[in-house]
Parts: sequence; C-alpha cells; structure tokens
Amino acid sequence: MVGPFICPTECRGEEGEGTPADCADENRPRRSRRGRPMEAGGDTRHGGWFGPGPGEPHRAPAGPAGATGRAPREPADDGSDSALLRRTLAEIEPIADKVTSYFYALLFLRHPELRSLFPAAMDTQRDRLFRALLTAATHADDAATLTAYLTHLGRGHRKYGTLPEHYPAVGECLIGALSQHAPDSWGPRTEAAWVGAYTTISQIMIDAAAQDELRAPAWWQAEVVAHEMRTPDVAVVTVRPDQPYPFRAGQYTALETPWWPRVWRHYSFASAPRSDGLLSFHVKAVPAGWVSHALVHKARPGDVIRLGPPAGSMTVDHATDNGLLCLGGGTGIAPIKALIEDVAQHGRRRCVDVFYGARSNDDLYDIDTMLRLQQSHPWLSVRPVVDDAPGDMLSGGLPGAVREFGPWHTYEAYLSGPPGMIRRGVDALVGIGIPTHRIRHDSIDELVGARN
Repeated sequence: MVGPFICPTECRGEEGEGTPADCADENRPRRSRRGRPMEAGGDTRHGGWFGPGPGEPHRAPAGPAGATGRAPREPADDGSDSALLRRTLAEIEPIADKVTSYFYALLFLRHPELRSLFPAAMDTQRDRLFRALLTAATHADDAATLTAYLTHLGRGHRKYGTLPEHYPAVGECLIGALSQHAPDSWGPRTEAAWVGAYTTISQIMIDAAAQDELRAPAWWQAEVVAHEMRTPDVAVVTVRPDQPYPFRAGQYTALETPWWPRVWRHYSFASAPRSDGLLSFHVKAVPAGWVSHALVHKARPGDVIRLGPPAGSMTVDHATDNGLLCLGGGTGIAPIKALIEDVAQHGRRRCVDVFYGARSNDDLYDIDTMLRLQQSHPWLSVRPVVDDAPGDMLSGGLPGAVREFGPWHTYEAYLSGPPGMIRRGVDALVGIGIPTHRIRHDSIDELVGARN
C-alpha cells in the first residue's frame, strides 16, 4: 500500500509476512490544511511548477550537480497521455533502483526538511516509488478506480504528517528524476503528461486528507493491556485506544511502536468490534522485522503504540445469505476469526467453512480458539491443513485441500495469509467455479488485486 511518490514507509509485512494480517506504513501530526499544489513551491511567479504561467512553457527541473544537459526528444505521437506515461515507465523499468535512488537524493538535497518524515533506514523504501508510479500510470484512464485508490492513500498519509505544501516538492523531484533517466521517451508532451497526472494525483490526495480531518484523527494512541505469547515467535497483543476506534471485522490498521519511530506495519484486527473497545492483533516476529520483533519481544502492558486509520475491504456482506469459504494461513487466521465473530453477532445462520493452514502442527497456534468457536456455532466448520500432516489430517497446502470439498460456487470466499498463498488460492478458487467478484482479500497491491 504505497502512497504515490511520497509514501514514507508503508508495506505489507516484513520479510515474507505479506498481508495485513501480520504486516507496512508510517508517521505523524494531525495538521492538514486544504491547499492546491499549483499554489505552492517552484516558480511562484507563474503559479508554481505544476502549471506554466501565461505564455510560459513547461520546463524540466534541473538535476543535481553533474546532470547532463541532454536536449529532450519528443516521442512519436501514439495517442493519449496515459500512453506517454507508460512509455516513460517502460524506459526506466530496467534502472528502477537507480531512478528511485536519484529521486530520494534529489528530494533530500533540495528539501532537507522532508527527511524527518521518512524512517532512518530507507532500505524498505527503495522499490515503492516505481510500484506506485506503475499503478497510477496503469490506471490513468480509469478515473473511478484511481480516485478510490488515491482517496484511501490521501487519508492514510495524514499519519505521516504529510501536508499540502509537501506535494510540490515531491512532484518537482519526480519530474527531475524522470527527465534525467528517460531520455528516449522524454519531451515537452511527455513532461506535460506527467505534470498533469501528478497534479491530479496530489489534488485528490490533498482533498481526501482535508475531508478526513473533519471526522477522524490522524492516528490514535493505544495502551497495551495484554500480551500473550502463543509460540516462541507469535504473540497476541491487545490494546486500548485513547478514543473510540470504529472499524469492521476483516479490516486492518497500521501500527507504530515507540522503539521504531516513523516505521509502521499493517496488522489485521483479530476480533469483531468489542463492547469494551479493546483491539487485538496476532503478531509473528520475522527475521529483520523491526516492528514485529518489537511487538512480540519488547512490548508489555503499559506500553503505548500508535494506530493509523482502519482500512481494507475484506468484510462480510450481510445483505446475502451465501456461505463463507475462508482460507487463513499462519497469522492470516486473525481476520478470519474476526469474520466468524461478525457473522455470529449478526445472528443469521450462514454456513462458514474455514481452512486453517500452517507449516506444522506447532504453527496452528490458534487452533484451540477456532475449535471452541466450532463447538459454539453449528454453522461453522474448521479444518486444519498442515504441510506435513500426520495421520488423517489434511495436507498439501490450502488450495489443494479446498478442492477436496465443496461445491463452493455459491460461496463468498475470503483469503488471508502470505502473498504466495493468496495468489495460489485465488487461482484455485476461480478454477473450482467461484467468480472473481466473490473472492475477497487484502494483499500487497490492493488496487491491482481489486481490479483482477
């Protein structure tokens, strides 16, 4: 979930934990003034670099010292602005790391005041810019999808401390990096296409943040009230927000710990909304996982963390009586448990079939809770699936296990777990007759996943 071009640090998971169930994000204040990018930054004599003044042509910003003065070449006329955007992306794709590094170097050189919005270590940030560019350019012709995507990102960026006046600086350095590294596709028309695209993108995000400020804080403080180790590397962390926190079962949020300021990670809620207002998360400590390691091995009752706003669309449609087919791998069982509680709270008898996947029996850390739920609700079926299963247990992975049962073509499907499991699971579910519009999951590339 990467914000276009300015996202400080937001990813799903750490080192292989790829979905919000055990997963990324970042920072700060709750200020957010409404503003238009073209009124700030750049050459304000002509309305800023986002739009030329009367009779003023667009100019590519100069690169840092050492940049070449190569004359721009206009690409062949092949249609729309979105085609020009994609040509630029195709040219820089082989050197995406270099372009991204150049962009950040230019940003921090020209605007050092923005460095504090980003984490100290930038290693997890390097590939996010290009992915965001690709997503935005790919959907440039789909206004509805792009607007929904950017609206969500604009709201989420409030917790980073992103302000309207930051966007011109980012756009200026984006254009500078692209013009420097895409000589074959760059020219006045291409530059105008990128300036127009970025102006639209940034304005949607600014407007979304301003609207969100009227109804919700940029973040919530939350005190840890319980910390239960389920395995040597999995903990259930329960917190009490400092003010009401509205969310739906199946959603996720971003967490920031006091041990790693400005570094956020996404985790799914492990229960439906509770009357006492408490929130629980299942966290697995993974290698080099700064936030997950802190939450599992350092956090204790009394510690205070920060929560971003709720997000995600893996929620139950209570307007239908269709059964639910739920696949949860590892800590991906957390939002599945929340969905079960949500169905139970609504009091309608709907068949819910859960396949709970893990590498070994020891990794089925929440199986006792799931089996108790099964005993309490006759409409619920829970089937553990272990890679190397002993005896008569299901084995061979979740997609294969699901194929042994069914039929499922009338069910609503929900998947939560590592990205590879989700990809294989979607393929398997489509193969057994579940249409894609009834398959729900929140994965790394939300927009692409929603469209496909």
